[in-house]
Amino acid sequence: MLQSCCSRELKHESFQPHMSLSPSKLPHLHFPCVARGFSGFNYNDRIFSKNQDFLEQGLSASVNFYTHKQNSRGSSVPIGCKLQCHSKTLFLPARSSSSNVKKKRYGGVLPSILRSLESDKDVEKTLSSACENLSPKEQTVILKEQSSCEKVVRVFEFFKSLKDYVPNVIHYNIVLRSLGRAQKWDELRLCWIEMAKNGVLPTNNTYGMLVDVYAKAGLVKEALLWIKHMRLRGLYPDEVTMNTVVRVLKDAGEFDRADRFYKDWCIGRVDLNDLELDSMIDFENGPGSAPISFKHFLSTELFRTGGRNPVLETLGSSDIESSVRKPRLTSTYNTLIDLYGKAGRLKDAADVFAEMLKSGVAMDTITFNTMIFTCGSHGHFSEAESLLNKMEERGIPPDTKTYNILLSLYAGAGNIEAALEYYRKIRKVGLFPDIVTHRAVLHMLCERKMVQEVETVIEEMDEFGIHIDEQSLPVLMKMYIVEGLLDQAKLLFEKFLLDRELSSKTRAAIIDAYAERGLWAEAEAVFYGNRDCPRQKRGVVEYNVMIKAYGKAELYDKAFSIFKSMRHHGTWPDECTYNSLIQMFAGGDLVEQARDLLSEMRAAGLKPKCQTFSSLIACYARLGRLSDAVDVYKEIVSAGLKPNEVVYGSLINGFAEIGGVEEALRYFHMMEESGLSANKIVLTSLIKAYSKVGCLEGAKHVYEKIKNLEGGPDIIASNSILNLYADLGMVSEARCVFDNLKEWGGADGFSFATMMYMYKNMGMLDEAIDVADEMKQSGLLRDCSSYNKVMACYVTNGQLRGCGELLHEMISQKILPDAGTLNVLFTALKKGGIPIEAVTQLESSYMEGKPYARQAVIIAVFSLVGLHAYALESCDAFTKAEMPLESFAYNAAIYAYGKSGQIEKALNIFMKMKDEGMEPDIVTYINLVGCYGKAGMFEGVRRIYSQLKYGEIEPNESLFKAVIEAYKDANRQDLAELVNQEMKFAFEGPDYSDSEVEGENEDIVLDL
Repeated sequence: MLQSCCSRELKHESFQPHMSLSPSKLPHLHFPCVARGFSGFNYNDRIFSKNQDFLEQGLSASVNFYTHKQNSRGSSVPIGCKLQCHSKTLFLPARSSSSNVKKKRYGGVLPSILRSLESDKDVEKTLSSACENLSPKEQTVILKEQSSCEKVVRVFEFFKSLKDYVPNVIHYNIVLRSLGRAQKWDELRLCWIEMAKNGVLPTNNTYGMLVDVYAKAGLVKEALLWIKHMRLRGLYPDEVTMNTVVRVLKDAGEFDRADRFYKDWCIGRVDLNDLELDSMIDFENGPGSAPISFKHFLSTELFRTGGRNPVLETLGSSDIESSVRKPRLTSTYNTLIDLYGKAGRLKDAADVFAEMLKSGVAMDTITFNTMIFTCGSHGHFSEAESLLNKMEERGIPPDTKTYNILLSLYAGAGNIEAALEYYRKIRKVGLFPDIVTHRAVLHMLCERKMVQEVETVIEEMDEFGIHIDEQSLPVLMKMYIVEGLLDQAKLLFEKFLLDRELSSKTRAAIIDAYAERGLWAEAEAVFYGNRDCPRQKRGVVEYNVMIKAYGKAELYDKAFSIFKSMRHHGTWPDECTYNSLIQMFAGGDLVEQARDLLSEMRAAGLKPKCQTFSSLIACYARLGRLSDAVDVYKEIVSAGLKPNEVVYGSLINGFAEIGGVEEALRYFHMMEESGLSANKIVLTSLIKAYSKVGCLEGAKHVYEKIKNLEGGPDIIASNSILNLYADLGMVSEARCVFDNLKEWGGADGFSFATMMYMYKNMGMLDEAIDVADEMKQSGLLRDCSSYNKVMACYVTNGQLRGCGELLHEMISQKILPDAGTLNVLFTALKKGGIPIEAVTQLESSYMEGKPYARQAVIIAVFSLVGLHAYALESCDAFTKAEMPLESFAYNAAIYAYGKSGQIEKALNIFMKMKDEGMEPDIVTYINLVGCYGKAGMFEGVRRIYSQLKYGEIEPNESLFKAVIEAYKDANRQDLAELVNQEMKFAFEGPDYSDSEVEGENEDIVLDL
């Protein structure tokens, strides 16, 4: 549960190794999920499934009318991507790398003024000394070259203060662009108003620029509203503005709307009536009552100012609007190719490319980059390779971005060798990898855990003095952490911090990587680690992922402590913080703390998620506090939230656990009435409820419902109905469910245990043993509980050696016998004929927690079933122990050595017992008599019998029987019969039958 909030926050921070690749904006490249970066891309594209030769129709066929002007040397390209370009077609030269872009040089006084402004903070003083007689063009250059929004505004204010300054639209455009890029919306609004007051009318460039800055700030609707405003002013978008709008819609995923806008523009029509303008002012009826918003302020002063003097006579009547036009700019065609490629309309993309050739519009590197990306992202790598070759043939050298695209495409397709080849090729052709290249290749290799290759790339970067970028650091750290290379992860982190400071979101991503692996101490080190900037406070996401780390380690006190410290450090908890903590505490059954936090969260005006409420309900249900669970359910309803399947499922399951069928059914019907479909978990809970009250028909009805769901019954549902059939003794029905489970490989330990339990209760012991053997062979004996169930089945059927063998297998796998195991073993000892005094002694020593009690029981079992090697191995272990032993341990050792025929060792143990000052008890005498009998030592048997006969040893039936058996072992039937008569006379009571002993505690409860 903790992951749900924190991970979602981190997803928005672009730390996942994905890439949103746009050939026209490649500096924003992210790797490697190229095709997944756009909703329009699909490797199973319908166009391709219907028409594999689309490029032949869309590219080659549209261009072949130029073929007669080409020489006969043209090369063939797979799938018809035959790019035969007209000899007069223009191609723009391409820059080899973004690093080669040079700043424009100016003459006259401009260089000195620009240098002074860059170094001097007193802008007004610098300008007043050098800018009195500048021309408007020189003023424009100075404005445009300022690096910060603040300087742009100050320079503009200075120019306006000059006496002979004449406001012009170019200057306002520069200022508006700067304010928009800085997202200073109030200042932009005031500048717009001032522009209107000064009589400066916006141009196409103004509107195109405003559309661009608003869209890049994520305000897509507001960006498009500028076009609406433009039309009200009587201006028709030129090609540059049209291209900007299409690009904005494309980047917003509005592919159809972008296509429609372009085609409408071509026929002289611009229609944005499908925009949602509910919150905007009605221009015709004047200002309304819509409020001014800090970011979305286009609803009031903006349109009132711009709409005072609309040129209404020009709307819809100009020659410009009525004429049919075609784009003439390379950038427009590039945008259209990218648009159709992302929309999956590959035929349209090919047609645009062909039209570009036909119209003689100059191609540039971006054109080919876009086409390469479009082909490659749909799996057509041969066409992408062909386009690369054609680029070079036509004198347009590929740039670093071209190779980045091909690298990313092949990486996304899983062809690592090809991707690495393009990475190496960048330097071979004289280019330099940029930050995007290294980010892409590192993400690709990290995603595949190719540690050695990653370190090779990092070494290469170090050689050229290139640093790992901040976005790549969490990805590299995650790879090392997942691979268990924690030292390398720590070293990389410390090296990065030597000369740079991490942003809060990057630290959060690294903390989350540690948290996912349960490494809370390492996460804590990053959270509290040194920060170069003392004023940099931790972001709320950092706190949230640190809380998550503590939660996964069940360190609830630490999680709560860090939560309490947030406000003291200037960071306020958000909804995710509270949701995570509440779910964490509820999951740890700390329900009171969770309840308090929920109240605090709601008092702070934050809205808990339905999942948070459901975790509380589930906690109350587990604790049996169903009335409290119902109260939380009522809170959900009163909060205006719609209870989900988890809420209803928790309530239904809670009532099912206590057999509350009516309440469970009531919430089930409420769930159905709310429009939610019952899933397998909910229906399984209903089966459980019916099982608690033995309602077979209800359970069968629900089970049939589950059968009709996709995938049919799962293991839990099947086990639930199987358990009910077993309880009711319905053997054939239970067997049918069990066989179905085995058929699809779903039978688990519970399934086998249920069948054994049923067969045992029905007296079908052979069948129970068959199931036990099946369970053993199926590899389901993985824990103490599963071993106990099978051993119990063997003991019940009298197969004591099988029980002993399983016990040894269990111990060999380092599974420590628990109380349930000991219960089975005590029953095995009784059924095996061990004297009841010996069993009672072992039981009491185990219950009292005495040292070596468990080992003594195990030794006794191994000796009883004839696994003497295992018994003696255990004996040697504790008889050599330095800790003093009690009589039960010595007795177990004497018994083990005696049963294995090592009488001398048995007697040595007895002598050691006496040396320790311990007097023999009745169990000791029983075991000694057995040893004497096996060794034919009549004198030893006679001595103990005499002590028993004359009252020196308290009369004991088990000891009498041991003496009888000793004489029998020595072939002295006469003496055995004599002792038997003495025993009858001594007790003067009814004989204890073997069946009574065997029957005692024979039943072993299977813990299902």
